[in-house]
Amino acid sequence: MRIAIDSGGTFTDCVFVHDGKLQIIKVASRPDAPAEAIVEAVQLAAAHASSRGETHDLVCGTTVGTNALLERRGGRVALITTAGFEDVLEIGRQARAKLYDLFLQKAEPLAPSSCRFGAKERLAADGSVVQPLNAAEIRRLLRQIKKLKPNSVALCLLFSFCNPLHEKRIASKLRFAGYAVSVSHEILPEFREYERTSTTVINAYLVPVMSSYLRDTTVRISALVPNQAQEKSRKSHSQPAQVPRVRIMQSNGGIISAEEAAREPVRTILSGPAGGVIGTSHAAKLARLDKCVSFDMGGTSTDVALLTGELRTTNEAIVAELPVAVPMLEIHTVGAGGGSIARFDEGGALRVGPESAGAVPGPVCYGRGTNLTVTDAHAVLGHLGDTGLLGGTFSLDIQRARSQMQRVVKQSGERFHTVEAFAQGIIAVANAIMEKAVRVISVERGHDPREYTLIAFGGAGGLHACDLAAALEMRSVLIPVFPGGLSALGILQANVVKELSQTILLSAEELLKESQRFRTVVKRLEEQAKRVLNAEGFTRDKMRFRHSLDMRYLGQAYELNIPLGTKDHDVIAAFRRAHEMRYGYHHENKKVEIVNVRCRATGITDKPSSQKIAPRSRTQPLLPEKTMELMFYDRARKTTVYWRDNLRAGDVFSGPAIVAEYSATTLIPPNWRARVDSSGQLLLTPK
Repeated sequence: MRIAIDSGGTFTDCVFVHDGKLQIIKVASRPDAPAEAIVEAVQLAAAHASSRGETHDLVCGTTVGTNALLERRGGRVALITTAGFEDVLEIGRQARAKLYDLFLQKAEPLAPSSCRFGAKERLAADGSVVQPLNAAEIRRLLRQIKKLKPNSVALCLLFSFCNPLHEKRIASKLRFAGYAVSVSHEILPEFREYERTSTTVINAYLVPVMSSYLRDTTVRISALVPNQAQEKSRKSHSQPAQVPRVRIMQSNGGIISAEEAAREPVRTILSGPAGGVIGTSHAAKLARLDKCVSFDMGGTSTDVALLTGELRTTNEAIVAELPVAVPMLEIHTVGAGGGSIARFDEGGALRVGPESAGAVPGPVCYGRGTNLTVTDAHAVLGHLGDTGLLGGTFSLDIQRARSQMQRVVKQSGERFHTVEAFAQGIIAVANAIMEKAVRVISVERGHDPREYTLIAFGGAGGLHACDLAAALEMRSVLIPVFPGGLSALGILQANVVKELSQTILLSAEELLKESQRFRTVVKRLEEQAKRVLNAEGFTRDKMRFRHSLDMRYLGQAYELNIPLGTKDHDVIAAFRRAHEMRYGYHHENKKVEIVNVRCRATGITDKPSSQKIAPRSRTQPLLPEKTMELMFYDRARKTTVYWRDNLRAGDVFSGPAIVAEYSATTLIPPNWRARVDSSGQLLLTPK
């Protein structure tokens, strides 16, 4: 029994298959102890299968690494680098985040100067040894590390991506001494010293936090092996009951074992949002949509991504003002979610976010919070219905939110005259923030949003989707099945993925001459990937390998990633076409350089089967659950409320309407129409 969990936000979402049917459970998150919410969700899901003695494999998306990096509460890191390069982390690049801000403060390095040590060794750019590393120098470094007593050590020597000999020698001694070591040639064997050092240090910084969290989670999940299975195996003297396998979602859209994630947590920084993109891709395929924008609005933030067939990844991400050069899905995040706090700034303007009420204390209408949020605005306007959340099991104190909003309205002078106007103002500001985020990934990158469908999910996504699509003139909105748990569903759909790379710096002409060095690198990367997938339990028929090249014109500073086809000469033509598309020109005669070779290895996992829903019979007309008076565009309108579980394939209805379900609520404004497809997804289109 495979169970997928998206941990974080206001709720921890759990999706699993029971008796051939997808089911979802949401439990309150525990920011102080995230493993507690995971165990609670797994226990609830496991209760469905305990009578049959099934074991439960867990696939988890987590925000533990992200939060530790954002909040600067990782481990104490020591950095060993080549002597003379100890300050690479502080020097960085010439690029300034804000060009005209004279008072800009750069983010403090995760390894301060007192924790950085230079090794007396040196390699040339081709990997040849300029200054050998001797045993006395290794002993000196070990003594310094011992005095510092770090939680983990980052090791990044100059040009080690060409020749890892010196890194291997130091890492071996450190590991023998009991230290957790992050080694650059294992994590990112690529050139660009600043990015490679930063990524290695971030990995070392997160290792203590993630390893502790994953160890706790794995132990506690293993303890949930059904007692019947253990008792049965004991009495029959058969093999012990299978221990549940725990896998973690990576930022690149694939999953990996918890042990691998504990060693390389830098690959899990966008773990949760990546699951949402995979879920969006699955929903788009079911609806046969080729151009989509993923819109995930949760409790704290909103994540958007552009989908045009294959998933887009980048190696140039910036997280918490620090470069992270491992592959990540291209996801843009803004601080606007259901829990985003509404306030007036010093100039009297209404602001929403990025501060959030979080899971604790949460919005005012949850009964504990004191700061008004976007969720409170929806509650006051009636957009969440009058039965609460999670199918009525999570009650809302709407009167408490209204009273708090009334006090703020009185204090605001003449800015807002009514509670309803204030609530609509909060929603309008949040919509403006999210509209800008969608423009960043579409208009600013040459894509016309009018050609795209907005796929909205997350607990609050369906409440804003139609307004957002109308502002961007998008052609339609798709609300997938389980919108409040689509990230968890995407995690359940994900394959095991291992990404490997190697800087090669090879001219394209050499590639055409059947370069032995190129073939050796490609073969080595594939063999490494095979070993990882074999350890994950995959046979050769379940493995897929995709090779690509980072290419540029000789002398350029940045590269374009080009898939490696069956004919090598096609790669050069493909690079020129890609350059023309990205920059508007290309050179026919200028030399082309291959910078990095990449291998994306995929282990194909078992997927839950796509479910269809039956059409409505003629004897059962579509009837709303009830009607309510809600505010739309400054006036009250009669609004129908539908329970989503009662909708059938082919159902069509018009707004204003609310579609309520266990995991989320969808708001359909006037002049919009909804249609239910054969998979149970809602397609919303303007009239």
